[in-house]
Amino acid sequence: MAAPQPTTRPGAVVATLAFAGTTAAIMQTLVTPLIAELPRILSTSVSDATWVITVTLLVSAVCVPVVGRLGDLLGKRRMLLACSVPLMAGSVVCALADSVVPMIVGRGLQGMGMGMVPLGIALLRDVVPKERLSSSIALVSASMGIGGGLGLPLAAAVAQYADWRALFWGSAALAAVIAALIWFLVPSVPASAKGQRFDGVGAAGLGAGLVCLLLAVSKGAEWGWGSATTLGLFTAAVLILLSWGAWELRITDPLVDLRTAGRPRVLLTNLASVFVGFAMYASMLVMPQLLQFPEATGYGLGQSILAAGLWMAPGGIMMMVVSPYGGKLTNARGPKFTLITGVLVIAAGYGLSVALMGSAWGVMLAIMVINSGVGLAYGSMPALIMSSVPLSETAAANSFNTLMRSLGTSVGAAVMGVVLSQMTVETGGTALTSESGFRTGLLIGCGVALVSAAVASAIPAMRGIRDEAAPAAQRSPAGV
Repeated sequence: MAAPQPTTRPGAVVATLAFAGTTAAIMQTLVTPLIAELPRILSTSVSDATWVITVTLLVSAVCVPVVGRLGDLLGKRRMLLACSVPLMAGSVVCALADSVVPMIVGRGLQGMGMGMVPLGIALLRDVVPKERLSSSIALVSASMGIGGGLGLPLAAAVAQYADWRALFWGSAALAAVIAALIWFLVPSVPASAKGQRFDGVGAAGLGAGLVCLLLAVSKGAEWGWGSATTLGLFTAAVLILLSWGAWELRITDPLVDLRTAGRPRVLLTNLASVFVGFAMYASMLVMPQLLQFPEATGYGLGQSILAAGLWMAPGGIMMMVVSPYGGKLTNARGPKFTLITGVLVIAAGYGLSVALMGSAWGVMLAIMVINSGVGLAYGSMPALIMSSVPLSETAAANSFNTLMRSLGTSVGAAVMGVVLSQMTVETGGTALTSESGFRTGLLIGCGVALVSAAVASAIPAMRGIRDEAAPAAQRSPAGV
């Protein structure tokens, strides 16, 4: 059956893509409330249960740049629909799982669908009027953070008051709704890199290098940072990624055009993205633990998992509220100004958290400020990227930027994990993170945000998205 050709309705397209990104992010945080129960639920060890989370990170890191390039070659709408399939299939597999292996397989399939956000951002360049482009990009880009902020309390509520399988049946239904919305509301536009070849060798090399790197980062604390396995993975990652880079520079149609990625605006934006991802995830790791620590420690706030998620939820709402204003700020002052403003707001939020960490209200206020900054920063980075790359590389460049953010969150999780596990105090015969450990984690988040601001300030000045970013429909009547 031929695909319907929907009328281009920018508002409906933006809403669909933002919903898709939010849902993809919710699937990433879906199992967070179940972490402590997974060994019992799946009849496995604690070590094996952690793969339920790790596998999603690894698969998404490998698939996001590949899906982005395929979007340029085959069409972004087609790849958006393709991403919805593993999201649905993975959710169903997880819902039916009764042991750790099928659960890991299902979570891996869910990770394959995480390319929706960069594909959606790239598609906006083709179908949204120029005057609405910045605000639309900001909203869709921030949807990953919005979903992360809203997904935790939602998943905690379902896990606490219903069977855990309902989480995955619900995610399967959401994926099906997204597929239907994309089918009927998102227009099909010509592939921007049609006729070019797909770089299979580059995809395999980047995937292998990323798997080695992220495995070492995410499992280093468990295996030991000085262990032969961890050091071997880091060494393999360096060697493979260097070889991959040499290959990409040699071929005509690379998976990632490193010459374009080496331009100062693109390079510095991607570097800033790593630090922004770190700064965002630091708060998501520290704040829930602080909220849930027992009051007997003298600094814990004694909240349940559900209550902690509800205290965190306004942060996700703030990202949704602030993102469109970030787009207006980008139109008025340029994406570089918006990025610098965003990371400075993140730093201010961490400073506020150090002062107000003694109450749940104070933690909630600090999270709202931090996530407001994340909303500004996340919305500006795709605008910086898309104003610096040709149309034929839009999806691939956005996917690579998304990968840099994910790399930042992975490093942030590893660093915060080391800090919180090493700075402890004995309470009732149990080692718990000390108050100074939490404060140190928050100060590190603040420092990383300031580093990101310094990097962003070095990005060559820009006035916004260039004319070539205008929608295809405006540049050519037959574009859509």
